[in-house]
Amino acid sequence: MRKNILNKMAMVFCLVALVACKSKKLVVVNRPTTMVDSAAVNEENSLRARLAAIRSKQVTFNTFSGKAKTKLDINGNDNDVTLNIRIARDQKIWISITAIVGIEVARAQITPDSIIVVNRLQSVYLKKPFSYVYTYASKQVNFKTLQALLVGNAIPEMVNSDADFKMEGANTVLSGNLQDIIYKLLLGPDMKVTQTNLSNQVARQSLQVANSVFIQADNRVIPSQIDILSTAGDKKIQANLRYAQAEFDKPLEYPFSIPKSYEPAN
Repeated sequence: MRKNILNKMAMVFCLVALVACKSKKLVVVNRPTTMVDSAAVNEENSLRARLAAIRSKQVTFNTFSGKAKTKLDINGNDNDVTLNIRIARDQKIWISITAIVGIEVARAQITPDSIIVVNRLQSVYLKKPFSYVYTYASKQVNFKTLQALLVGNAIPEMVNSDADFKMEGANTVLSGNLQDIIYKLLLGPDMKVTQTNLSNQVARQSLQVANSVFIQADNRVIPSQIDILSTAGDKKIQANLRYAQAEFDKPLEYPFSIPKSYEPAN
């Protein structure tokens, strides 16, 4: 009798532990339809106040982890994968790519000066300087650009005192020229980024990003749907991310190694 009671108690504790360890359900945020803090901005009516309002709404963090079902298209090669993303702010972006059945097919580590990708399917690896990104993107894209896009932030260089401001209904539009790149940033009434566009028609380079369905994650508001399209000449990469999990400022590990049997990719 006592043994049965202990077994039942053990089962209950296990169930409680499983429930406690389950990922927190992400809550969709109802975004405002009218300008937030518009009175404060209009009162000063200054560029400094507008920039401060935008910067105050950007997500700040030390670490980020997210899991996103993703449709990934690289030059017409289309795959449905899951991205497990971990970010150590301003230091590294770690990504594990798994197929539908949950098998890891690749792992990547991006730092401000390097990119390393391990291809599990072909037992090869790619080790390049960060400039390899320019195969698919403009030279204005840097590590902080990628970091910002993955959490729905504005590209830092675009929020500057040379930008032109205008209102489109309740939305704010920033536009300007950044090292031969024409950019446009659309922010909602809550000053969260909904669209990012960069283009250089002469170099045939462009970057388009759309953020939607915003969610609450650890007292931060981020988009759960991020659609990215980047082109450079005849090269194109498209990623449609759908976050199912997102956490901030939790202790993270970034395991990464290249097996000795793997060879450099051609």
